Amino acid sequence: MTLTEKILAKASKRSKVSPGDNIWVETDILLTHDVCGPGTIGVFKREFGKNARVWNPYKIVIMPDHYIFTSDSLSNRNVDILRAFAKEQGLPYFYDVIDDPNGNWKFDPLKGPLRRQYGRHYAGVCHTALPEKGHVRPGEVLFGTDSHTCTAGAFNQFATGIGNTDAGFVMGTGKLLIKVPPTIQFYLDGELPKGVMAKDLILYIIGEIGFDGATYMAMQFEGPGAFSLSIEDRMTMANMAIEAGAKNGIFPADQKTIDYVNQRILKNGTKKEFEIVELEKNQKFFASYSIDLSKIEPTVAAPPNPANRFKAKELASVKIDRAYLGSCTGGKLTDFIAFASILKNNTVSVETFAVPSTPEIVDQLHKIEMEGQSLWEILVQAGVKITENPSCAACLGDQWTPLGGLISRWCVFLRQTEIFLGGWEIKLPLFIWLLQ
Repeated sequence: MTLTEKILAKASKRSKVSPGDNIWVETDILLTHDVCGPGTIGVFKREFGKNARVWNPYKIVIMPDHYIFTSDSLSNRNVDILRAFAKEQGLPYFYDVIDDPNGNWKFDPLKGPLRRQYGRHYAGVCHTALPEKGHVRPGEVLFGTDSHTCTAGAFNQFATGIGNTDAGFVMGTGKLLIKVPPTIQFYLDGELPKGVMAKDLILYIIGEIGFDGATYMAMQFEGPGAFSLSIEDRMTMANMAIEAGAKNGIFPADQKTIDYVNQRILKNGTKKEFEIVELEKNQKFFASYSIDLSKIEPTVAAPPNPANRFKAKELASVKIDRAYLGSCTGGKLTDFIAFASILKNNTVSVETFAVPSTPEIVDQLHKIEMEGQSLWEILVQAGVKITENPSCAACLGDQWTPLGGLISRWCVFLRQTEIFLGGWEIKLPLFIWLLQ
């Protein structure tokens, strides 16, 4: 069996499963946030009763992160709904924006979008914060009310996004009926050249198979090239499996995986036990691709979808109006280190915005130095408008958040997750997504 099949077999208490099987699986973690959480709670209460209790309070993680630093009262109210539910159910893993469990969240626009406006429990973007807070473990099943829940496949687990109705059912039972997906193997060899990152690699792959080339399939990344990638690079790869339509992305575990997971479990006091899922020799794949990482070049995806791939050098004549660094795939610490190394002793020539994905990363940007300057100082001196308020910000193209509304009729180069124009409530004459 493939990695995904082995995890699902264990979660369904079967000795073996095959693609196409419909099985009931036990859930290890249910993740939700401020956009889908209130709807999920509504489904749960409607179907199980107003006084119903969740199946396991220790297996539900709630991380508000999407529409947080906004003066929109309805968005602020969503966080309050989550807080009330977490208090009612005794949920220990609600990462609130504020410290007062009886308070109400309200963004203060007078402080501006760049100054820190959150309490000590706030975790930031869920897909980055979930591993940081020790909620990912090899061999487990993670369901989340977000399409990029598949990020956690970097840690040798089955992770996929589900809708509010399914999530409400999981909240009450801990179970979900799913169909076992077929698996596409991506055998990675070699190492990425200097200056090339995992985003370039996954865009290359999506360009090869198409943005629907892995629809309802597992994308399994293995081989020596897969193990050469950092944990953060693996997160980028697994995250963007959904951009090819995949059910999930997944990696085998190695010592990097074990060390990261154990470190985060120890730091946060979360569940210690986990069981690595090993690769089998005779796996059956829907398709198989071999990729030499040394041949990958800086890559750009242009509208209308991530499969519209170009080498960065092919777009040298394109004029840039604004630039943005952020989201679950572009707001990690390694992204900011690479960004700062380029901007050191330089100044941006276009309006440039940056949103770290978690408070921990914000703190690291202030602490880590490069040639006597903190990374934060380097970016500020270069003219980057960087906020201390981690969130999804511009990734959704929303017009409510101060940094979410930065996109207008410009050619904007982005290092984030999504490019589908349907996610942007504006019309653009040209819009290019730079992912390196």
